[in-house]
Amino acid sequence: MKLHHELSGPPGAPVVVLGNSLGTTTALWDAQLPALHERFRVLRYDHRGHGGSPSAPGSYRLDDLADDVLELLDALELPRVSYCGASMGAMVGMWLAGHAPERIERLVLCCTVSTFTAARPWHDRAARVRAAGTAAIAREVVGRWFTPEFAGRFPELVGAFEADLSAVDDDGYAGCCDALAALDLRSVLTAIEAPTAVISGAFDEATPARCGRAVAEAIPGATFHVVPAAHLVNVEAAEEVSAIMLKHL
Repeated sequence: MKLHHELSGPPGAPVVVLGNSLGTTTALWDAQLPALHERFRVLRYDHRGHGGSPSAPGSYRLDDLADDVLELLDALELPRVSYCGASMGAMVGMWLAGHAPERIERLVLCCTVSTFTAARPWHDRAARVRAAGTAAIAREVVGRWFTPEFAGRFPELVGAFEADLSAVDDDGYAGCCDALAALDLRSVLTAIEAPTAVISGAFDEATPARCGRAVAEAIPGATFHVVPAAHLVNVEAAEEVSAIMLKHL
């Protein structure tokens, strides 16, 4: 699948790939770009069915999402990159680092887990989206991405995320939900060799900090960081997350 992507920053610099969370687009990483551009060439992409990327009907597997990224790297002739992912994007990063270690230099995992305790909520959400569309869930879902204080201070930003989620293709979103329902990366974590930093939000209810800590403890040599934010840590705690990323990369 040919993914929509944006490549920016100084030519010839080391490449960092930024992977988005479910329901978001490349705009997720806008706050990190100025700092990253000082040292890196940055590759942002949209998951299948998101933003400018085409969709496909049916259920997806995490392997499908990861293979999309490998296909993109091959097309751009990028044999080895560092990868920073948020939520579902971080899950793709774990898969890549575990199954294609020769492609991943360093790894940053934001607001993520290696498995979910129950698949049913993801199947239910997929069914709801297939029946009523992503717009039907946008406000409810985005409401969990930020603390009430942050949402109250930046209503236009929150509204932009709601609009982006509402625009995600219904099949693409539901297919990704099916991939998350089947998620189990626990056996992959111990095989990750890339130096890894895991960042969790202190107020994240979607992927709680205890789950991020478990991921960090399972990856050899990984560091663990908690920032004052809900789910989208790189948006709500942009400066703190950018600093951690730059120090690690």
